[in-house]
Amino acid sequence: MSTVTRSASASPCMALNGIIDASLFPLKSTSDVVNLFRRALTSAIEPDLTLLSIVVGYIELSLTTGEAAQAAQAAQAALGSSSDVIMGNSVPFPVVTHELIAGLYKKFQTILSVVEKPKPHRQATRDIIKKVSDVIWNSLIRSSYKDRAHLQNLYSYLSGNKLDCFGVALATTAGCQLLGYRDVRLAISEDHAWVMFGQKRVESIEVTWHGKGSEDKRGQDIGAGIESGSWLYLGGLAVVCERGMEVAAICVALNISLSANSDCVEVAELQQQLLWLLYDLGHLKRYPMALGLLGELEEINRTHRSISCEQLFREAIEASRTYYHNHHVYPHIFQGNYYNRLLKYREAFAAWANAADVIRLYTYQCRDDEEIYKELLDIANELIPYVMKTESSGHSARSILRDAEVFANLLRFYDGICQWEEDSLTPILHIGWAKPLVNNITKFDYDIRSQVVIKLPEDLEAEQAAALEAKRATAAAAAAATIESSLHLEGNNNNNITVVKKEEKSKSELPTTLADLTAACGEKILNPDFLLQGGGQPFADQKQQSVAEETASHNNKSSNNADKEATATTTTTTTSNGGTLAQSPSNEASSANEATQQQQQQHKEAKLEESRSNSNIVEQTISTPALVDDYDPFEIMLKRPVITLYSQKMKGLKDLLLAEKLNTHAISLQVTAQSVASRKVRGVADSRQTATISATITAIASTEGGIGGGTAASASSASGDSIAASRPKRTRRE
Repeated sequence: MSTVTRSASASPCMALNGIIDASLFPLKSTSDVVNLFRRALTSAIEPDLTLLSIVVGYIELSLTTGEAAQAAQAAQAALGSSSDVIMGNSVPFPVVTHELIAGLYKKFQTILSVVEKPKPHRQATRDIIKKVSDVIWNSLIRSSYKDRAHLQNLYSYLSGNKLDCFGVALATTAGCQLLGYRDVRLAISEDHAWVMFGQKRVESIEVTWHGKGSEDKRGQDIGAGIESGSWLYLGGLAVVCERGMEVAAICVALNISLSANSDCVEVAELQQQLLWLLYDLGHLKRYPMALGLLGELEEINRTHRSISCEQLFREAIEASRTYYHNHHVYPHIFQGNYYNRLLKYREAFAAWANAADVIRLYTYQCRDDEEIYKELLDIANELIPYVMKTESSGHSARSILRDAEVFANLLRFYDGICQWEEDSLTPILHIGWAKPLVNNITKFDYDIRSQVVIKLPEDLEAEQAAALEAKRATAAAAAAATIESSLHLEGNNNNNITVVKKEEKSKSELPTTLADLTAACGEKILNPDFLLQGGGQPFADQKQQSVAEETASHNNKSSNNADKEATATTTTTTTSNGGTLAQSPSNEASSANEATQQQQQQHKEAKLEESRSNSNIVEQTISTPALVDDYDPFEIMLKRPVITLYSQKMKGLKDLLLAEKLNTHAISLQVTAQSVASRKVRGVADSRQTATISATITAIASTEGGIGGGTAASASSASGDSIAASRPKRTRRE
């Protein structure tokens, strides 16, 4: 019990921070380890990566190697089964003592003592990080541990001088933290790790190797890997960790396997609880791989009531799309495999197609992309053929083989892989890919395949241009209609027109009135009768002018009136001195106004009736789809899946895929024989090679569709000639 009462000041693990109390030791259970991590993560001082990696590394190796591994192998042999199982461990939970942790911690400090410590407020440089990496690199055992498990933690390094590529990157980051360089951060892709440093953490440096060989990349910038388009560097959109995310990386690196076919329950439970702790503290929000791993652990053993594994898989995809522009492939693979295990094949095909949409963003590199190649190969050659075999037996209407969307997702999956292959120095789709591809396509009948609308990028661009032009025309028509409706708005149009006409009339008559007054200034203006008797008009010629104007206007209107005789009798009742019947013109004007108002009222009623009829037609049109048969061609056309093929290989297969009778030989040739035709080889452009592919497939399709027997040989010879046309000619000596 001396380890419990040991003073904190004398503990080597207090060298980095003062939040780890010696009273927390010994650690005897999973809950004790979780409390240690919670204390480290919730303190104001950043967590000590070295301490935490040593603790979980010791527990992992104690429960999964040595006696535990031998017992697991014996139990597996007794079961006589090759299926994967998760089993309890015969070895008890290891007790983590303070002496053990303190001794290993001090050993790591001694190893790094050759590296100078930083001065106050000094940041790390490329040379400093390279030196820390050199110290760790030179102390490793000279052998490759690429395919070995349980080598990702500092306990493996300090107890046996063994680390894998991720372990070297983690040890370098922890070493820089231990020395006092706080600006050094771990960067993690889906199969590689390096270091970011600097004030804004934009400078990068390789600190480890990758692949089967131990090529020394240490000290180099990752810019060359990003420019190559390799999936290994995720286009520069890898996870750059903060301290809490680096602790999450330590937990993700835990390996729960006891043997090839069995896992350790205790290590899985520890990993699951630590990841939930990090999830609750918000450290997994930007870490898609950790969210996907937690989802798989929850699928095996659900411990959270409100959050399901399916929700975690969706959160991983959302994190990839939000923070990394959807450049991570594994979240979609996690989701697709999960749906496949639940027999939700439609959703699984969609998720796998989404994974292919991500991988198409990269260019295949044979040495760097080995892991993701294995994952996609397993999906294409194992999982999908098994699903097809299962669904083809007991054929039913609800089978995925009767779903055009599943066929569209299958094409999208292979289109992504073909585009991943383009511009690569190494072909991907060999005959091992082509046979399952052809078999999977032939499972779908012609009536299902023909429902898929396949488009090409050039067609999409033309449609977008046409849609933009139509949108502009619609906007212009709507603007014109708005202006016209504002001018002819019911109840306001007459007033508007009257105001406009009055303004125009006043403007036009103003100069004429001034001219008339000027010309008549010397004539007799006032009416003597009005001045003497108070009757008649005040001006001499006013009444005569008004009567003449009314007579003229009335004559114009009477030409369109049916009753001409009565109007003529009324309008001719005048005298030479201007004494006319005073009521006759006013009555005629009022009758004309009444006629005009009646015409307007009739026009309004006609318009109202027309609008009502139109509304009835619209209501009938809206209510009609409810009565339309389910097999309406328009409705079926709306449900047809639409995909766009981007790879050169799949573009060439467009007509073959939608043909009533599939030409399997032509499809296989397109996928395999032209593996390098999409990139520029020996100065031959892509367009010419694409034309060669199309000519070859067309020749094969035409010859095989004809007679048979010898025609197949002629097709193969024709294809050989077309392929040879794209290659440089050889001399007779060659």
